[in-house]
Amino acid sequence: MKIIFSILIGFLLMFPFLYAQDMGYIIGMVTDSTNNIPLPGAAIILETHSGTTTGPSGEYILSVRAGWHLLNVRYVGYQSKSGKVLVSAGDTITVNFKLVSKREVLNEVVVSAEKFSQKLSDVNVSMSVLKPREMEFQNAVSLDEILNKTSGFDILDGQPGIRGGGGFSYGAGSRVLVVLDGLPLISGDAGDVKWDYLPLETLSQVEIIKGASSVLYGSSALNGVVNLRTIEPGLKPVSQTRAFTGLYLSPRRKELIWWDTPRWIHGVSFSHTGKIGNLDLVGGLNLIHDKGYRKFEYKKNARMNLNLRYRLRKINGLSFGVNTNGMILDKSSFFLWENADSGAYRQNLAGASSYTGYRVNIDPYIQYHSSEGGAHVLKTRWFSVANNMPGNPDKNNHFDLFMCEYRYQRDIFKQLRITAGVFENYGIVRSRLYGEHLRNEAALYAQLHGTLGATLNFTIGSRWETYWLDKQTQTSVPVFRTGINYRLFPHTNIRLSAGQGYRYPSVAEKFTATSIGALNVFPNPALLPEKGWSAEVGLMQGFRLGSWKGYLDLALFRNDYTDMIEFTFGLYLPDTVQVPSWKYVGFKAINVGRARITGSEITAHIEKNTGKLHFLFQGGYTWLNPVDLNISVNDSVDNILKYRYRHGIKGNADVQWKGVSAGVTFVYRSFMERVDSVFTDPAIGNLILPGYPEYRQEHHHGNWVFDVRAGYQIAAFVKMSLICKNLFNREYMGRPGDIRPNRSVALQLLFRW
Repeated sequence: MKIIFSILIGFLLMFPFLYAQDMGYIIGMVTDSTNNIPLPGAAIILETHSGTTTGPSGEYILSVRAGWHLLNVRYVGYQSKSGKVLVSAGDTITVNFKLVSKREVLNEVVVSAEKFSQKLSDVNVSMSVLKPREMEFQNAVSLDEILNKTSGFDILDGQPGIRGGGGFSYGAGSRVLVVLDGLPLISGDAGDVKWDYLPLETLSQVEIIKGASSVLYGSSALNGVVNLRTIEPGLKPVSQTRAFTGLYLSPRRKELIWWDTPRWIHGVSFSHTGKIGNLDLVGGLNLIHDKGYRKFEYKKNARMNLNLRYRLRKINGLSFGVNTNGMILDKSSFFLWENADSGAYRQNLAGASSYTGYRVNIDPYIQYHSSEGGAHVLKTRWFSVANNMPGNPDKNNHFDLFMCEYRYQRDIFKQLRITAGVFENYGIVRSRLYGEHLRNEAALYAQLHGTLGATLNFTIGSRWETYWLDKQTQTSVPVFRTGINYRLFPHTNIRLSAGQGYRYPSVAEKFTATSIGALNVFPNPALLPEKGWSAEVGLMQGFRLGSWKGYLDLALFRNDYTDMIEFTFGLYLPDTVQVPSWKYVGFKAINVGRARITGSEITAHIEKNTGKLHFLFQGGYTWLNPVDLNISVNDSVDNILKYRYRHGIKGNADVQWKGVSAGVTFVYRSFMERVDSVFTDPAIGNLILPGYPEYRQEHHHGNWVFDVRAGYQIAAFVKMSLICKNLFNREYMGRPGDIRPNRSVALQLLFRW
């Protein structure tokens, strides 16, 4: 496999040398006439037959023969525009287009749902979209901070869940797949997400699919997908630097204070996008030093990324390149408190998880987009992670993943588009904690997207995948998804979708045997894959009142799971042992059976954009009924799934007037009604988490948390902001024993030129 992968990388880095004496070039940008926002995916048609489409930054390049040419520009929701241009041999002519909107209320473009560009109002699943401005405004140091403030999304101690699909499983496994530039980016050993590794400084957009998405994305997309899209350079180079310094203030309860010196957090990031001839370049740098607000918890990270793409001007639509990301880190994580009082921010040094290591991925690719609507994309990735624990070398781990995906898209009869592909993910895991293992995923998928007139579009697709771990092979039955979107009125869309998903258990879930303080974790080599399906009906209503525009979205959903994997507390005696003892009591990942989550979600997006005033609000309310179907409704025990919230309210509002800006983010989560019973039983819980049973009884309510910020544009290229997180200094908890950060303040400077 390594030899094949090396040959493939070498092949991708080769390109033909082409020459033609009578050729010239037309380059340019396509933007909105009102606010100059780039329009990605706009069609640039040369004469009446060939052409190209604009990239994510609205740019395009055409190679043409010398002479006069007629260009036609088309984009959904905008009036078409055309123009004639004279090109001489060897010349490069710039032609920019500003398109006039047809007064559409929502022009957001996404690619995640079907792996091609669509308007958000036309997709048949629920999606949320995050922009870089939200990360800048909120001074986010990693993506999980922003996602945790997004409607329907919750992260417990690093583990994500969409609409209650994920709980807490002690750092192993994720039912939400994170995708970077088209390929998965979750670990090969624990199957978790390395949130601090994701390159925030060079992202153009984050798209969240809510619901099972395994047909296009495979294992771990059981609950949804977070797709990260890297920015692409425009015609002009752009550089940006964000620097901040801040500190954690004292908590409300003075007995929680354990430090003698301030707990500072500092950070700086840099990004640059530009073009050098035919070469597109995107680069970034990020440095973070967080001393932490809890004892023996800190983080020091250095992350770099560089993306290169070469466009062959002589062949429209052909390009190749390589994306690279790398990171070194020195980190210590908090897991178990000493007690609920003065020790809630303290942990024993023996229980602290301190490690150093590196993370790196190298992604060569080649792609060709023909003027007739066909696309060939070949992407590869080598993803490697190593964690070294100086104080506990028996927990060192390292993995290498080798991925390859070929995808083909083609328009058929102008009303149909087919997407088909093959995917392979080969992994080598080496760990003293859970041994050495080989794994491989191989899949075939196909999906058909069609339109009927201007009001109805539909999707149907299927995926078949086989998976083997060491010498055990598991073959999935084909999974399916389908959906429709119907435009009932000009700004009213109804959608209906259903899809299946699956997740193979991670190496860590099957083979981990360890202890953290009084907490034991046992292996389960017989663990089976979990699978499920989701269904949704939704209504999106757009509106426009003068300079105000936006939409309301209502969704009703249901998610069913079979062979659901949960870490469960119990007595796990080996076959050779007859006498119980405490060393055989702990947690093990097991297939608990069936679960069902039903609920509703209403979200809103409202904005006003005039010459001097800019206003944006995004937020929503999510209600869940997460039920463990293995518990009879007649039992006295609550049958709600563990580690879920029934109610969630989240919102973010920003206003800018001339050079002054202000914003507020708010999050409400109801009380977490059910956790592992071992934590709530005073006789046992106080042995693992001292004081937690009593603490939980006292703090049995939901919590509101507010962040605020204010900024001033000092000059055209620099902005200063003051950010306060947890304004009212609320003491609130995620998973048991994990009190979230108290109030903090930070000063941020943003330079853009």
